[in-house]
Amino acid sequence: MPDKKKKYYQISSLEKGIRVLELLADRKSLTVTEVAGGLETHRAAAHRFLATLRDLGYVEKNEEKKYELTFKMFEIGQQVAGRIEIRQTARRYMQEMSKAFKETVNLGFWNGVDILHLDKIDSSEILRIDAAIGYRTPAYCTALGKAILAHFPKDQLNEYLRHTRLVPHGPNTIVSKKLLRQELQRTHDRGYAVDDEELAPGLRCVAAPVFDHTGEAKYALSISCPSMRLPMADIENVQLKIRKVCQELSSRLGYQPVKV
Repeated sequence: MPDKKKKYYQISSLEKGIRVLELLADRKSLTVTEVAGGLETHRAAAHRFLATLRDLGYVEKNEEKKYELTFKMFEIGQQVAGRIEIRQTARRYMQEMSKAFKETVNLGFWNGVDILHLDKIDSSEILRIDAAIGYRTPAYCTALGKAILAHFPKDQLNEYLRHTRLVPHGPNTIVSKKLLRQELQRTHDRGYAVDDEELAPGLRCVAAPVFDHTGEAKYALSISCPSMRLPMADIENVQLKIRKVCQELSSRLGYQPVKV
């Protein structure tokens, strides 16, 4: 029998708000009175929950004046499902990179603000520098981020730069938006990105974009390691393998390059 004792950290209003979503998911559409009955609360409280969820875009009223879920719930579910799928799909390509370089391999995702680290394979070396799964890093000073930003449409990149303050993280962080644009153009032209101690001192990374079936570069794969183990002179050879793996993964995700 489940423990009914209320835990000290539980927020009752949040719990009931989520219960409203579960009720609507199960019953499709409900009146305020029906929601109140499902929550075992009074009608006024149920109305406040529904009004708040409506303002946030999670529920709406249909023609019968009943409340039902919007596609926002579906969109969230699709985003989560997509992240799980990409981790499973990308794993063998990451293993291929790990075997080739013996360095940490990272899978990054553009979450609309910064780079979310979805998965990684740690280096077998004792000395390594890497970010944990679930960690977020700025896009403008990471190889993962620059590989993705380089393929933004002009309007999207302008919007990103308009709302992003470039602050130094490592000794070589690019803090000029003009210089960052130039760097992203070079990244786009050559097909790979480099983080040369831009995120942190002593860290060097190389990344390439991964395109999905829509043609968007939503993901990227990178290797990261102490800069002393990856001289700049070696990057040209390293990027060839990374780009090849990312092209194969993109193809697996349904990406078809536009033929000129």
